[in-house]
Amino acid sequence: MNCTLRTETEPDHPRVAAIVEAAFRDDPHGDHTEHHLVARLRKAPGFIPDLSIVAEVDGQLRGHILLTPIRIVDESREHPSLALAPVSVEPGHQSRGLGGALIEEAHRRALKSGHGSVVLLGHPAYYPRFGYRPAAEFGIVLPFEVPAEYCMAVELRAGALDGVAGTVRYPPEFFGESP
Repeated sequence: MNCTLRTETEPDHPRVAAIVEAAFRDDPHGDHTEHHLVARLRKAPGFIPDLSIVAEVDGQLRGHILLTPIRIVDESREHPSLALAPVSVEPGHQSRGLGGALIEEAHRRALKSGHGSVVLLGHPAYYPRFGYRPAAEFGIVLPFEVPAEYCMAVELRAGALDGVAGTVRYPPEFFGESP
């Protein structure tokens, strides 16, 4: 398998939408609109093109990941972070390491560009292998009801979440709203 990870381009958008939709089609925990989420986040004012990454296998797009700027807010401060949402691999190519390769590349790029942490809502059996821990261990909570074990965070840089606690503030595009 010849895999290339690269920054997503506009001509990739229709294929990425198809991959995201297919990846989440049978997910009992999703709302099956994740492909619309990706389209909205690309239009968000804080969108970082370099953190929208695709995986090509033998010249064909098979996976995608997106990291989006968020804030972790307490009573008096806001702390920058990123949200991983979503990571998608075409069903016929899952369990071959593409998702992990996308996560590692996204982490590498985020750290290189000065970001210190990532927060996600995802499967607790999958993400710990990439360093994710329950967000509650950092005092971080999501702004909606969800089982705590699905809320996770990772420090890309040691100590990046020291003294950071609060509620994640997502951009309005996460909720289908315009800024």
